[in-house]
Amino acid sequence: MEFNNNISIFLQIAESIRDDILAEQYPPNSKLPSVREMAAQLGVNPNTVMRAYAHLQSFGFISNRRGIGFFVPGDAIEQIKEGMRKDFIENDLPKILTKMKVLGIDSKTLIDSFKANL
Repeated sequence: MEFNNNISIFLQIAESIRDDILAEQYPPNSKLPSVREMAAQLGVNPNTVMRAYAHLQSFGFISNRRGIGFFVPGDAIEQIKEGMRKDFIENDLPKILTKMKVLGIDSKTLIDSFKANL
């Protein structure tokens, strides 16, 4: 994994794992690699992976079974999608709407353009 210097490594790892869960590379109810295994795979400190796992756990995207490891909950995919939808509506959409306004793009033009590209 190549890391971006502008974003914390643990956040990049968490995002990558989140995307892997969405792609079902870690399907619901599956066990994630241990912190040490993941750290070795990525070439990072185990504390960095632990921070990524803790971050994902805080959103309910993974869970910890004490003494066994970290697992993907059965509803993780829906939880992730819901979080991403919320983030899109709160953060991305306002920027898109502002840009549309500045460029003079109305909703009809946007919808017509979208339909033409389907």
